[in-house]
Amino acid sequence: MTSLYARMRTHGTLTETPDEIPDAVFALPSTLNWMRAKAILVLDRSLDFSSARTFYQRVQRKDLTEPQLNSVLEQLLFSLHQIAALRGLAIVPNKADVARVGIVTWYYGVYGAVSAMIAAADSSFPETHATTALQWDRQFAAPKLAMEPFSDRLSSLVSSDVDVELAMPRSRGRHSLTSVPVTVEQAWGCHVEYLSGTASWEQWNLEQRVRRSPDFRALVVDNFRTKAARALRDDAFSKKSIAFLHEASRYRGKANYRDAIYLAYGKSVPKLAEGFIDDLSAVLTAFSAMAAGYCSVRMGRDRWETFIEDLEERRAISLSPCAVWS
Repeated sequence: MTSLYARMRTHGTLTETPDEIPDAVFALPSTLNWMRAKAILVLDRSLDFSSARTFYQRVQRKDLTEPQLNSVLEQLLFSLHQIAALRGLAIVPNKADVARVGIVTWYYGVYGAVSAMIAAADSSFPETHATTALQWDRQFAAPKLAMEPFSDRLSSLVSSDVDVELAMPRSRGRHSLTSVPVTVEQAWGCHVEYLSGTASWEQWNLEQRVRRSPDFRALVVDNFRTKAARALRDDAFSKKSIAFLHEASRYRGKANYRDAIYLAYGKSVPKLAEGFIDDLSAVLTAFSAMAAGYCSVRMGRDRWETFIEDLEERRAISLSPCAVWS
């Protein structure tokens, strides 16, 4: 009997050619191992609300307007709700059942936390995921206001720049995403490999856009071998930066749009994914704690304590805010 995976890799689907069907040897391990690496790193960095408050102690307090404050608190509550959801998913016996929805839950928890940080920083609320990622990079990652392991970024996608900027992260460790990280050094290796992979993925996306541009079509070429074509491509590359939320968006995109066999097909998946939801929860908890640490300093102790007391008294979810933000 021919497997579904073999059929798809041979014939493709209506939306993907055979070459575009993900290689199971890499697709699943890289998904699980990147999050395992992040979980190792947030534990090693001792990233929690207390350490975040210390990290952001020099951030200037601001008298937030009521709409601004409400947006910050709303987005933090969104993030807390997603953590509660992941902790609920963690008790499902077969983690393959909930791996895909777990990734989406994780992403929106990160997205809510990011939105809270941006609202607290400049009173804005970006309308798209792409704009949100760009603003978080500019306001937090670029000025070094993001905590490890969420702080690494690439300021450009020009290949020579990428090579230079990946050198420091690679100095912390090297490890393939196809192998489970165990040590902190191996976790840093997986961490940088996913950043590098995201850069390559974004380079490919930008190349496709450049190919469709009038300036490229005017060159009457079909590749980037000429100096003029490379100049167009590199100009686009120079305007694109990569930070953690870009990586998170790519991660969520795989779960939302990749073929059905991803995470749901193969007898080995349930065993491989046993600790996956726990890792998602640990990483989101750390990221949310970082965001809450920043927002709490920004709004001031009195407003923060009032929010926590109100949420503790009136929450519908089972997770106490004090379990994450104290």
